[in-house]
Amino acid sequence: MSADRRAATPEQDEPHPMRPLPEGDGPVIFGGDVGGTKTWLGIFRAGGSDAAAPLLLQRAARFSSQSASSLEHIVAEFLADEQVPVDYACFGLPGPVGGHRVKLVNLPWEVDSKALCARFGFRATFLINDLVANAYGIGELAPADFAVLHEGSPDASGNMAVISPGTGLGEAGIFWDGRKHIPFACEGGHGDFAPRTELQIGLLQYLLEPYDHVSCERVLSGSMGIPNIYRFLRDRGHVPETPAIAEALKTGDAGSIISIAALEVSCPLCVQTLDVFCSILGAEAGNLALKTMATGGVFIGGGIATKILPLLQRPQLLKALFAKGRFGDFMQKIPLRVILNDRAALLGAARHALHGAEAHRKKH
Repeated sequence: MSADRRAATPEQDEPHPMRPLPEGDGPVIFGGDVGGTKTWLGIFRAGGSDAAAPLLLQRAARFSSQSASSLEHIVAEFLADEQVPVDYACFGLPGPVGGHRVKLVNLPWEVDSKALCARFGFRATFLINDLVANAYGIGELAPADFAVLHEGSPDASGNMAVISPGTGLGEAGIFWDGRKHIPFACEGGHGDFAPRTELQIGLLQYLLEPYDHVSCERVLSGSMGIPNIYRFLRDRGHVPETPAIAEALKTGDAGSIISIAALEVSCPLCVQTLDVFCSILGAEAGNLALKTMATGGVFIGGGIATKILPLLQRPQLLKALFAKGRFGDFMQKIPLRVILNDRAALLGAARHALHGAEAHRKKH
């Protein structure tokens, strides 16, 4: 086995028994949710040929993105034993997506849809932003796949939005056209961090020393945000550092170590770090809701939210969400939910592929 194939070995493989579909049913769909830390891949059968047909997951696996040299190597590993040819594929990718070739953010990969088609025999490959995939996936989920942080208005409807802190910070809008929801990409995570308190103003000033631009992602992500807040609170003397945490941070993943210690209430500095993180997240979720008029609801996705859910349920997040001055009452009407299903973007990529398949067939 080559080094590339070893690197692409899935962390977790969850096979699903093939469910037979009647002859003449829909195409075989390949979905991919590419993240800076992990990548989910899955094979689906569509229960019909139209874009709204049900999708049946046949097989899925999760891979370490950091350990693989390219998306193609992961796809090759996943499809090595696949017996059924794939018709259409779609990949949700971190960063701006345009054209058939995309250079990823937070990964040293370039993804080429034409090259994927040529190598794996797909009829067409669609590339979309990863938060757009997440947004498409919301419609595939059940009520049990969400944790409600704020109920909002019982008749909430209209546009929606997704904010997703993970390796980076992703944001997307979901436009309601009167009949259906249409996700659209944005790069709001790279917009300016807007501090709201004296403490947060100090955080901004602290981060302006090493960075010429302090984006929301610099304070709302696992790889940068949580460690940046922790260092600020430590270096500016707000809370003393716990020796055991200081030692663990020398070799471990800072975001995970700090978050776990905050959940366990074993380190005051870590607790305050996550309090600040949740407050900034609530404020940015509110900003996104206002900018997209997300009266139908805001959804928090990403790997961090599910891991720190008890901290999101504390008052800091909602207090910041509602602190919009004259629009405070307006914000109270907007539902806020956490996406608990870590395959939401994978399901969304598959759904978008089915939309693309319908358009591709009509065109050809």
